[in-house]
Amino acid sequence: MAKTAGVDSIYVDLEHCTFSLDTTSQICMACLAVGIAPFVRVPSMDPSLIARILDGGALGIIVPHVESRAEAAAVVQAAKYPGQGKRSFSSALPHLRFNSVSAPVAMQAINAATTVVAMIESAKGVERADEIAGVDGIDILHVGANDLSNDLGVPGQTDHPLVREAYRRIWEACRGYRKHLGIGGLAAKPDFADELVRMGARYMTTGSDLGFLLGAATDRVAQLRSAYPVA
Repeated sequence: MAKTAGVDSIYVDLEHCTFSLDTTSQICMACLAVGIAPFVRVPSMDPSLIARILDGGALGIIVPHVESRAEAAAVVQAAKYPGQGKRSFSSALPHLRFNSVSAPVAMQAINAATTVVAMIESAKGVERADEIAGVDGIDILHVGANDLSNDLGVPGQTDHPLVREAYRRIWEACRGYRKHLGIGGLAAKPDFADELVRMGARYMTTGSDLGFLLGAATDRVAQLRSAYPVA
C-alpha cells in the first residue's frame, strides 16, 4: 500500500505499539522488496535492541527523546558498524538478500545506507539541538510536535509561538551541520507544515495506518448517512 500510495518511507512505531521483532522484521523485509525505505521508531536507546531491529531489515532508526550529545553519540555507536560505531556484524542480512558479502564491503554499504533520526521532544533537547546535530552519524533531527508542546507547557498547541521558536532553533542547528530537519504531528496544521517545508524541512511523517483507515471510514460513513438519511 505504501508503494502504491507513493511514499518514500514508512516507520514501524515500537515506541507506541506491541508489535514483536518478528512482525517488525517482516514489514521491513516487505518494504525492502518493493523499494520503500523501512525505518523503526525504537522504544529506547538499548543498543542490543537497536542492533536486532537493524539486523531484521530496517534501514533506519528513529530514536525518541534525545536530549544530549552523549545520547546521540551512543545511538550512532549502536546503529553503525566499526568505522563509525560498535554494532556487531551479522552475515545474514536481508538488506543484501542474504547473499554472502565480505564483512568490510557489507559493513561499509550498510553504514552508508542506514539513517539515524534523533527526535527532539523537550525543552532540553531544543537547548542542545546544536550539539546533537553536531554528532557525526546523526542524519535527521525530527521534531515530535505533540510531546514538545507538552514539555513547553502548551499541550496540543503545535503551532504555538514557543513551538515555532523551537523549530527555528532546531532548523538553525540542522543548517549549521548540514543535517535534515524532520517534522511530524502536524496533520491538523497543514499551513504550518507547508511553512516548515519552505523553511527547509525535508523529512515529514504524515500520519499512521490507523489514522488513515479511521479517517477514510469516518468520511465514508458520514457521506452515506447524508445521502441516505433514515428516520
